[in-house]
Amino acid sequence: MRAILKMVAWRVAFAIPLLTAVTIGMFALAQASPFDPVRQYLGERALVTSPEVVESIRQNWGLDRPVLEQYATWFGNLAGGDLGESRSFHRPVSEIIGERLGWTLLATGSALVLMFVGSLVVGTLAAWRRGSWLDRVITGGAFANEAAPVFWLGLLAIWVFAVQLDWLPAGGLTDAASTTINPADVAAHMVLPVAVLAISQSSWLVLYVRESVIGVLREDFVIGARARGLRERTVIVRHALRSALLPFLTLLGARMPELVTGAILVETIFSWPGVAAASVQAALAVDFPLLAALTLLGTAAVLAGNLLADIAYTVADPRVRTLGVG
Repeated sequence: MRAILKMVAWRVAFAIPLLTAVTIGMFALAQASPFDPVRQYLGERALVTSPEVVESIRQNWGLDRPVLEQYATWFGNLAGGDLGESRSFHRPVSEIIGERLGWTLLATGSALVLMFVGSLVVGTLAAWRRGSWLDRVITGGAFANEAAPVFWLGLLAIWVFAVQLDWLPAGGLTDAASTTINPADVAAHMVLPVAVLAISQSSWLVLYVRESVIGVLREDFVIGARARGLRERTVIVRHALRSALLPFLTLLGARMPELVTGAILVETIFSWPGVAAASVQAALAVDFPLLAALTLLGTAAVLAGNLLADIAYTVADPRVRTLGVG
């Protein structure tokens, strides 16, 4: 327990300057951007809006102040819990994130569980039947899936299961005619985005599990377990897979940035009302307050994912605690 608390303390201490550096980088990119947020906000109205009105909006948003003053004001508000107001949604940023964060956690959490379980099962099957037609199909499918873009998988899933077979809804949270949120309706709308997100991120995990289990099957303790007459299922699940699971936890944490990126694309394709889809709208509208908050949230999610993976590794392997690693 002490090793875990020490690791958490070190990670939190590291996260603070990292998140601060991210905020500085965001402001630098915003200043270097050729897009004018005021004109982006006005849209076609910018052609008929007087310069005085444009300048008034710029002053209200504080865009006429020096960059350092803008950053100090924004960072001070952020430290006080004020994320500002979204220029594209015309609502407080905290309110938008509060409404959408739960749906993103539901979809990505379900995809993470499906990716974890599916990768372990499929990768172990490929290792168990090494060299067979099943192994070749799984390995070839994993490489092909890794080469396929996430948006292509999403559009293909919509075309097959929503358009051709009419088994599942193409997108959204509920049906267009629905006035209430029904759990069964939400579950049906979740199937495609969750499956696409999980499958798109699982290729390297499947291949890693396969190679790891193959390596463990050559170890002396596995050979000894087979020599003692244990069933093959027991040897694979309780001996080989258990030992191969430890490095897999670290690799799973390392895939968090790609999971966040995949969630952005999947939520956009399937019109899922999460914070990832809101980041696309904020970027298109040059909505800096919302985009900055979502960027910080994504960075924090990646850091938290890696921390949870390391904690799971520490709990699963007593040698980590003994050696003081972490």
